[in-house]
Amino acid sequence: MKRFKAVIQYDGTNFVGYQIQPNGRTVQEEIEKALLRMHKGDVVKIVGSGRTDTGVHAKGQVIHFDSPLAIPPAKYRKALQTFTPYDISIVSVEEVDNDFHARFGTIGKEYRYFVQRSEFFDPFARHFTLHFPYKLDISRMREAADVLTGEHDFTSFCAAGSGREDKVRTIYAIEITEEEDTLIFSFKGNGFLYNMVRILVGTLLDVGNDRLTVAQVKANLEARDRTQGAKTAPPQGLYLWEVYYK
Repeated sequence: MKRFKAVIQYDGTNFVGYQIQPNGRTVQEEIEKALLRMHKGDVVKIVGSGRTDTGVHAKGQVIHFDSPLAIPPAKYRKALQTFTPYDISIVSVEEVDNDFHARFGTIGKEYRYFVQRSEFFDPFARHFTLHFPYKLDISRMREAADVLTGEHDFTSFCAAGSGREDKVRTIYAIEITEEEDTLIFSFKGNGFLYNMVRILVGTLLDVGNDRLTVAQVKANLEARDRTQGAKTAPPQGLYLWEVYYK
């Protein structure tokens, strides 16, 4: 039995998330269906670096699985892609040591969020960016980002339904860049709570739009109370960009 690591990309528009759920189409289910066909009816389970929610995309999701097939990794990738739907791309497949674990071996992740700032709504970008044509003070947003960077208890910045008791996470860097009419948020950290990135984006947009002050962001962070936080940004602008391992 060999262990394989795969990097995958997917358009999350028509998925209810990465992880298998009772109702709705998921990324995990589609890949496991493809592996089932490759293995002539034998079930092969995959393990992902983490879950993504309904409508959220991935450029660099990482999975691992065990397989008895003696196929070179490059050919394994092509074979797996053959049975995988068009909104999922198998970027790479490589053989790894049996102690590699896609979830527990991570040391950090990067998420990116894309905001379209053009005056007119682009219907072709509606599934992949948030349209936000309002004024934004980027310098104040970067001030607020500095407040949020570092190790903090992010209770105020995760969904109320989060089952994790420990809300302490470390954000290594928050970068805000402008490319023509697109604003790109990059969040790098050792881990992220449920809806945390989307709430952080909502917070920073409120700061830029004069709905929140930098001082209020700091107070919200220290309050450790989700009711004090900003609204959650919509899912379509969010991408799991890269997963880091030792």
